[in-house]
Amino acid sequence: MLTTTSRGALQLTATLLTASVALYMALVAFGNITDFGTNQDFVRHVLAMDTTFKDEDLMWRAITNEGVQDAAYVAIIVWETAAALVLVYGTWLWTRPDHARARRVSTYGLLMVMLLFGAGFMAIGGEWFAMWQSEDWNGLDAALRVFVLSGVVLLVNHLPVIHTEKRDAH
Repeated sequence: MLTTTSRGALQLTATLLTASVALYMALVAFGNITDFGTNQDFVRHVLAMDTTFKDEDLMWRAITNEGVQDAAYVAIIVWETAAALVLVYGTWLWTRPDHARARRVSTYGLLMVMLLFGAGFMAIGGEWFAMWQSEDWNGLDAALRVFVLSGVVLLVNHLPVIHTEKRDAH
């Protein structure tokens, strides 16, 4: 027998955790749009690799063209905004009866966040552009926090509802 309590608690948890990541991403995108210059500088420095060890074997990777740097930053903002919207929609779906659809949409949104922070910031920024070498422009810790948070929420969204049976006391 499926207990209403366990189903309701899991649904509430999935809803609120998905909403938390949606809120976070919406605030990140909003901040990048309304305070464009702050993280624009961050992206420019990471791509230019101007605060790394300047190893000549790596510096060929640097992108110093500001137009390309700004295009990358705008693409990041668009991706953040899209992920926030998908997660808001996923959150709304968790309040509806179709939890399979809520799980699917939330998975897409969480995957978008994990790709941005895992592949984008940790792999490409951290390794390809050697962001880990910079004392001033190193966002690896923040990227890891968001990646792990999103992964935990993804796991919670895919937890099976526990089935319990009442046993006769004969």
